[in-house]
Amino acid sequence: MLRPWAQIKAAGQNVNYARKVWQRLNGVYPRECNICGYAGMFRAAGLPPRFDARCPRCLSLERHRHQALWISSNEHALLRNKRILHFAAEPILRKIYSALAARYASADIRGDGADMTLNLEQIDQPNASWDVIVANHVLEHVDDRKALAEMHRVLAPGGLAILSFPIAPLYEKTYENPAIISKADRDLHFGQWDHVRYYGADAADRIAAAGFEVSTFSVGEPYVHRHGITRNTRDFLARKL
Repeated sequence: MLRPWAQIKAAGQNVNYARKVWQRLNGVYPRECNICGYAGMFRAAGLPPRFDARCPRCLSLERHRHQALWISSNEHALLRNKRILHFAAEPILRKIYSALAARYASADIRGDGADMTLNLEQIDQPNASWDVIVANHVLEHVDDRKALAEMHRVLAPGGLAILSFPIAPLYEKTYENPAIISKADRDLHFGQWDHVRYYGADAADRIAAAGFEVSTFSVGEPYVHRHGITRNTRDFLARKL
């Protein structure tokens, strides 16, 4: 028995769509990696796939290349010879930050491959003991009010927290709901099963509430297309006064 025409048509559309996605997984446009110098096709990453996201040589993603642009313009004034504490350290950024620091330590709540086992919500470090804290795509996993207060405490006066996280800039307020606890529901509401919020346009205000002076860094063209950077990527720079 033949299926209804609508089902046959839908099946054909799905096959064509899948074919187009498959053809793009190994690169759509030539890109340049500002971290390792590779020039050529980038690979897709993530689910759903983000095309031209991962450098095949150094494995950097969009957010890593974006932050590397900020580092290249600020390393001498803000990073060189500083004490840098790096949470959930990405290998490619760990290499960059550790080369600049007078003292560098990576940290993770489980200690997996990190120099220190630390909980961002309760950092077991003395007051004012670090000059720079780096936490990329960490705050969306934790109680950010506790984490930001702790970062403020362990930073020295004038110290800097470099922060990034998924953001929906058209959301007027950060979206969070403690009643959403199942993995499936968190994936549906927050984009990943282990996320507990989606930051909105008030993200800088949430950071400032911990006592920081907040600025942001983002890039436009030609960096976006040249280096394969997502257009809404943003780094938050939180200075302890």
